[in-house]
Parts: sequence; C-alpha cells; structure tokens
Amino acid sequence: MKRLLALTTAALPLFAMAHPGHGEHGEHGGYTIIHYFTEPQHAIITLGVMTAAIVLILRERRKKRTV
Repeated sequence: MKRLLALTTAALPLFAMAHPGHGEHGEHGGYTIIHYFTEPQHAIITLGVMTAAIVLILRERRKKRTV
C-alpha cells in the first residue's frame, strides 16, 4: 500500500493539465466553485478520488469487523 501511495504521489505532476477557464476572473472564470463542478476534467478526477476513498473506507471497516 505504501508503494502504491508513493508511486501515485510521484506521478501526480504527469496528470496535471490546464484547460480554458483557469486564471480567468470573469463571471465563469477559474476561481469559482462552479468551474470545478462543470468542467469534465475536474468532475472525472473528483469522481475517481471519491470512489477510491469510499472503497478504501469500506475496506478498512470490513477489516476491523473481522478482527
């Protein structure tokens, strides 16, 4: 598990990418919370992270029940 976490952390810069909307201060610019829910790039990552967190939490809970 520690190796996976280290590898994921080391690879994070490879996944970074900018898209239109970042750095704009307009009505629908990159500094509003709406941007992070409406842009597919953010939504995909958010859903992936939330899914992974839920799976890990459930796995840990099941381990504690069996021990």
